[in-house]
Amino acid sequence: MHIHFLDPYQPLKSPVHSLDARIKFILTVAFILTASLAPSAAWPVYILLLAAILAVEILSGLGMIYVLKRALLALPFVLAALPVIFTIKGQALFNLAIGPWLLTASSEGLARFVSVAFKSWLSVQAAIVLAASTRFPELLQAMRAVGIPRLLVGMFGLTWRYLFVLVDEALRLLRARTARSGQSRQAGNKPGGSLAWRAHMAGGMAGNLFLRAFERSDRIYVAMLSRGYDGEVRTLPIPAFSGSNWLTLGTGLFFLAILLIFGSLLWG
Repeated sequence: MHIHFLDPYQPLKSPVHSLDARIKFILTVAFILTASLAPSAAWPVYILLLAAILAVEILSGLGMIYVLKRALLALPFVLAALPVIFTIKGQALFNLAIGPWLLTASSEGLARFVSVAFKSWLSVQAAIVLAASTRFPELLQAMRAVGIPRLLVGMFGLTWRYLFVLVDEALRLLRARTARSGQSRQAGNKPGGSLAWRAHMAGGMAGNLFLRAFERSDRIYVAMLSRGYDGEVRTLPIPAFSGSNWLTLGTGLFFLAILLIFGSLLWG
């Protein structure tokens, strides 16, 4: 049973969807590298990268709202860079007293934090557009075509396919718990007992899910071996790049290279 809401792919008709998966994968990786390697506080470069990714979002038909809402998931991880505000020396902005420690925020540290947050946000948007406009089997083929090791690509493929099996097992356990839990007639009482009892049951379900997943993975692997699996999924030959494909790839890489060189010369 497949849980379709986990699949980020959106089957739309757009120039981005019809683009070769290898081109999309290479340009996405190049975009993320350009954003990561751009110097700190290179705001014109960041604005141009933002304009580029927003244009791609519009061309893909996904819409900026769809991508931007999902890109917000990266914001909690950006908080890991928050200490740079207080650890980089520079012009003092304000002081923050935490117990016996006095932390001083600097303008350079704030600029570095904002740069990290903005670059992470841009990179997540590029990854979302790639996943939402490319079928996962095509994405795996693109990885193999650009030379990513077979073992690594195989791990990506098995992890993604087995994720649906794990979700299916978890839903079965939740249905079984609901079927065996009593419903109180009093308003405000949740079914199944106290909070401690529900926590105990959740721990037992997590252990049961681990055992089921382990046993299912062994059966799946044996079934794959019996069907000739040797570490790589066989696919039809990938067609060679056409002239338009080379032009699209070259134009995109040239644009990103110009932005990176421009940022390095002026802010490096």
